[in-house]
Amino acid sequence: MTSLDLPLLSVSLCALAAFVAAFVRGLAGFGMAILLVPLIGLVIPPGEAVVVSNMLGLLIGLVGARKVWNAGEKSAGIIGGTAMLLTPVGLLVLFATPPGLARVLIAAVALAAFLLVLLPAREGAAPGPVETGLTGIASGLLTGFAGMPGPPVVPYYLRRPIPREVARASMLTVFLLTSIASTVAALALRLASWRDALFALLLFGPVLLGNHLGSLAFGKVSDKAWRGFVGFLLAMSALMAMVRLIGP
Repeated sequence: MTSLDLPLLSVSLCALAAFVAAFVRGLAGFGMAILLVPLIGLVIPPGEAVVVSNMLGLLIGLVGARKVWNAGEKSAGIIGGTAMLLTPVGLLVLFATPPGLARVLIAAVALAAFLLVLLPAREGAAPGPVETGLTGIASGLLTGFAGMPGPPVVPYYLRRPIPREVARASMLTVFLLTSIASTVAALALRLASWRDALFALLLFGPVLLGNHLGSLAFGKVSDKAWRGFVGFLLAMSALMAMVRLIGP
C-alpha cells in the first residue's frame, strides 16, 4: 500500500496511463483528460478523478505557458475566460448529478464533438462572438462536469483553415485557463482533498515526460496526419463515452 491507501500496482498503472495521456496531449494539443479520467476513475471515485486530472492539467499547462499564449489566437483568451466563469457551475453539477444521467450527458457531448469534426471545413471569416462565447460556456461546464474541456474547443479550431501550430497553441491556452479555474473552484468548494493533490503530484513526473516526448513528435508529423490523429482521438472519446453509457 502507498500513502494514498492504494495498492502500489494501482498507482503504477495510473502512472503509466498518465504518461500515455500526456504524450497524446503533447502531440495533439488535447486529449489528456479524455484518456486519463476514465482510467484513474477505476481506482478512485469519478469526482476525485476529475479533480486530479484538472490539477495535472494546471501543472503541465504552466510548462511553457508564455510560449503557448503568444502562439495562439486571441479567441483562446475569450473562450478560456468565459470557460473559467462556468467551470465552478459544472463542478457543482457533477457532484449533484446521478451517475447514470451524467454518463448520458457526457456521451452526447462527446459524440456531438466528433460529428462536428466530420463536417466540411469552414471557409471565410472566423467564428463570430456568439459562437465563440457558446464554445467557452460549453467548455467551462464540461471542465467542471467531466474534466474534459476539449469537445467544444477542438471543433472550433480544427474545422478552420488555420496553421496547426496556431490551433494547438490556442487549445492549450484554453485548457490552461480551465485548469486554473477548476482547481481553484474545487479547493474553494472543498471538493478537493490533500489526497487528490498528492495523487496529482505523484503522477506529474510521468505527465511531464510524456508531454515532452509528445511535443517532440508534434514537430515530425504532417498537418494531414496531425488533423487525422486529432479526429481519431475525438472518435475514441465518443466511443469510450458510449461504452460507459451502455455498460453496467
